Amino acid sequence: MKDKPLILISNDDGYHAKGINSLIDMLRGMGDIIVCAPESARSGYSCAFSTTPLSLKHRRHEDCDGCSIDVWSCSGTPVDCLKMAYAKVCPRKADIVLSGINHGDNASTNAHYSGTVGVVIEGALKGIPSIAFSLCDYDDDADFSHMEPLVKQLVTKVLNEGLPEYVCLNVNVPKGGSDEVRVCRMARGHWRNEVETQHHPGNGKPLYWMCGYYQNDEPDAEDTDAWALAHGFTAITPLTADMTAKWEFKV
Repeated sequence: MKDKPLILISNDDGYHAKGINSLIDMLRGMGDIIVCAPESARSGYSCAFSTTPLSLKHRRHEDCDGCSIDVWSCSGTPVDCLKMAYAKVCPRKADIVLSGINHGDNASTNAHYSGTVGVVIEGALKGIPSIAFSLCDYDDDADFSHMEPLVKQLVTKVLNEGLPEYVCLNVNVPKGGSDEVRVCRMARGHWRNEVETQHHPGNGKPLYWMCGYYQNDEPDAEDTDAWALAHGFTAITPLTADMTAKWEFKV
């Protein structure tokens, strides 16, 4: 008898976030689900991992439609969570890694900073088909329900067909959802005015805050994820963990 799919889920908003719990609810009955997510928000951690001791805590167990759901939290980064689950929690290699649903988009070059995307890069490095889901809504109580058909469609497709080696999917959905989907490339852009200076109220010494705003450097390029989201489309961007530049360098 074939095993049920083993679905491994993490995020960077924390195990308690509405987005990850909405994702769990969408996938009930599709396979055995193991969640290992940070104990608190870890946005912006990208592919970082810890070199200090970590803790792991079992939060809950459920049985649902013949499948099991186990939720764990880890004191480390999103990638720590995936490594921890892979090494200490999963009874076998997962069939798919999912990350999110993130509160806020991870499109364009912002994917490089994202802990949500860091999870699926790690999944791809482990040879597991992986998908990151993000909604362009930063509200803690955002409505994710409209994403359910897309989530189920993509998870089913990837479980059945897999993904190429080192490739993962970065899925960004506009606020309110969209029935139209585009497969896009990553838009090119950069952050401006990234550091704000304030002064300590006690001793007057300068304090520096990372802030700023994102600038899309090609706003009229219709094949990018940023353009798709700005025009109400869901954007699916295939990413690769193979960072080799596809051009010939001669010395």
